[in-house]
Amino acid sequence: MTRFRVFGAIAVMTAVAACGSNTVGGSSQGEDAGSSTSSVATLDRGPLAKLPTRKAPLPPTVSCTYDADGRAAKPAQKPPATASTEGTAVVTLALGQGTVTLDLDRSLAPCTVNSFVSLAKQGYYDNTICHRLTASETLYVLQCGDPTGTGAGGPGYAYVDEYPADEVKAQTFSYSRGFVAMANAGPGTNGSQFFIVYGDSTLPPAYTIFGRIGDGIKVIDGIADAGVEGGGEDGAPANKVEIVTASVA
Repeated sequence: MTRFRVFGAIAVMTAVAACGSNTVGGSSQGEDAGSSTSSVATLDRGPLAKLPTRKAPLPPTVSCTYDADGRAAKPAQKPPATASTEGTAVVTLALGQGTVTLDLDRSLAPCTVNSFVSLAKQGYYDNTICHRLTASETLYVLQCGDPTGTGAGGPGYAYVDEYPADEVKAQTFSYSRGFVAMANAGPGTNGSQFFIVYGDSTLPPAYTIFGRIGDGIKVIDGIADAGVEGGGEDGAPANKVEIVTASVA
């Protein structure tokens, strides 16, 4: 099965091409950091970053193609083929550690937001774990969205990359604290796996940014503070992280 991972820093660029896993990086300003229901004391990693903007706005609606891509890890229907590029969708993740809200920006990644909202409404993310946490010098992410918990599962369809891949040509891009982006296994392999950036990270501009944390960053910080299972820099979170429900406002 294909694994979806996020690879960080320049050294990982060759690994992205060689590895078939849904991965973020190496091995996924100044606004209020948000409230948390967690009672765990957390490190102060600073404020959340504002999302970037496109050089030129997209038309009010765009066509999206979701191609069949293997067997779904959990039953899921494809999203609508037309997506709005206007406004924000709010998805609330009820985690075992607390509640986190995601503000999803249609102007950056309309087809991605369209898919994520569709999957959330179908209950695809309910009762799934966040299977990967990284804590290297260039990559600070929590990766979620695979019902199998292995990093190899997806919704049975794939679609193309959006911002910044469709606009930025630089070798690296800043994935800042609070961003939410898609993990992938190479160009055009977006599915259901996503990552939350809890500390500024450097990545190739290959991972679609489709929103940011609206509230609950301290919940994510608490998860990060507990570390990786076994004490490494990349692996399962030391404390199990379950998305109990993902609901759309």
